[in-house]
Amino acid sequence: MTVGVREQPRGADSPRPRPGARSGLVGWLTGLVVLAGVGYRLWLLLHAAPPTNSDEATMGLAALHIARGEDFPVWFYGQQYMGTLEAYLAAPVFALAGGPSLLGLRLPTLALYALFLLLAWRLTLRLTGDRWFGLLMVALLALGSDRIVKNQLIAGGGYPEMNTAGAALAVLAVDLATGRPGRRTAEAGRPGWRLARWAAWGFLAGLMLWVDPLVLPYVAATGAVLVGFCRRELWGAAGALLGAAAVLGAAPLLLHSLLTGRNPLHAVLAASGTNASAGWPDRLHGGLVLGPGLGMGFCAPGQCATWQLWWALALPLLLAIAAATAWRALRACEPDPAGSAAVGNDAVSPRVAAAARLALVLAAVATLGAYTVSSSAGLTPVESSRYLSCLLISLPALLWPVWTVARHGLRRAATGRHGVGSTLARSVAVVMLAATLGTAAHATWRAAETVPATRDAEARHTELVSTLRQLGVRHVHAGYWTCNRLTFASAEQVVCAVVDDTLRPGFDRYPAYRREVDSAAAPAWVAPAGSPLAEVLDERQRATPGSLDLVTIEGWRIYLPR
Repeated sequence: MTVGVREQPRGADSPRPRPGARSGLVGWLTGLVVLAGVGYRLWLLLHAAPPTNSDEATMGLAALHIARGEDFPVWFYGQQYMGTLEAYLAAPVFALAGGPSLLGLRLPTLALYALFLLLAWRLTLRLTGDRWFGLLMVALLALGSDRIVKNQLIAGGGYPEMNTAGAALAVLAVDLATGRPGRRTAEAGRPGWRLARWAAWGFLAGLMLWVDPLVLPYVAATGAVLVGFCRRELWGAAGALLGAAAVLGAAPLLLHSLLTGRNPLHAVLAASGTNASAGWPDRLHGGLVLGPGLGMGFCAPGQCATWQLWWALALPLLLAIAAATAWRALRACEPDPAGSAAVGNDAVSPRVAAAARLALVLAAVATLGAYTVSSSAGLTPVESSRYLSCLLISLPALLWPVWTVARHGLRRAATGRHGVGSTLARSVAVVMLAATLGTAAHATWRAAETVPATRDAEARHTELVSTLRQLGVRHVHAGYWTCNRLTFASAEQVVCAVVDDTLRPGFDRYPAYRREVDSAAAPAWVAPAGSPLAEVLDERQRATPGSLDLVTIEGWRIYLPR
């Protein structure tokens, strides 16, 4: 007996499976681009790029303590928010390698990036059914400007995990909404796989609540898709399993809050700048002008040239157009009757695809809005643009209308059937796609140019660690951005306590280091050459001749008490 499959009505912007595009050239090209994106980042890691810092070293020290079984931190040392998932991922690498290293700390983040690239490709196919558009998305995400590779590779807390988790949540939501009970799909005969998807979505949602709340707009948006299409199922075993898995994912946060009575939300709000003040002009400039280009990978290292700010003008238009077209497609599609099936392996129900695209657009709007109203956008717009890293998850939804116009233009131009208005629209679409790729490629090239300087700086730091060991120095005072990096690079053979530029005690993320240095007989001082701290120590040496012996190496000054 055969089962008839009724074709679903499609909106003007609904995904269309493309016959003949399932394998062949587009598949090979996509695979090559994935390898290029991962290979480029591996090349960066092998050259100690992007440059590390004491915050990343703090995560490395947590991983070292976990690998040794000495400590199992819930939060990033020195604060009550930002989970230490990266440390737990790196700890087995340290254990297997026999010790800590910057490469070992970053190998898990590289794996997370590769997984994100594959998930983004899969999400694009599920939403559009167009493998050539999937290739375009993979190519964009394979590029990596200064800010992008920092977010993806530096194990400084939260950022490498968020995009991967957000894309996975979106894929799971689309799959669950498309393959809900009552549909004649391959999944219907494997209920265990469906329950596993429910558990996976819940666990990831809870895990991200612990790791970093910046991805919560995407948790809420994809959750809304599940509620909209699977609300009946959520009242049963699937909902109970999802809730239990979410509690398991958020268990470190929940247990710590119960045991200490502390609310991590207060710490998150304080870190976002609610205790500081920034004017609205500065917030709007940092959030809506500088933020999109820096946060989404269209600017050179640490700055945006005027011509690179075009993306700040394009992004609001893309958000509005993507939201409008997704809403129109959602309204045009009739509710799927029970027993219908999607056509092809990559395409999903047009109604589900439209709803998911709309959800991704709304999540992007919420992310951009939350960042813009925060004081961080006005006070530190360049560094804080990392808060917009999740916008990359929404790229398939943002660029799909542009791709649709450009693709139809190529088809109709070949047949000679096109009008002046449609030709202009298609030309603008093609130019926008080319500009997007070109700007991201330029920013990637500029970031790659900084690699030799980064490698040389890391070599000078390695020489500093070696010199301290040769001198028999065990305890030192140094600035914040020197201390934990030095302690991690030496595998705690050199222990450092933080001082400010007036030689007063500074912020020690791991208080045990402060106690050990304070109990030492004669700690040394370490300062970057030309820094304010070095000038203060030079002045002390001049004021009390003979109190300090100075050892200089390229880029660093070591002061040894007599």
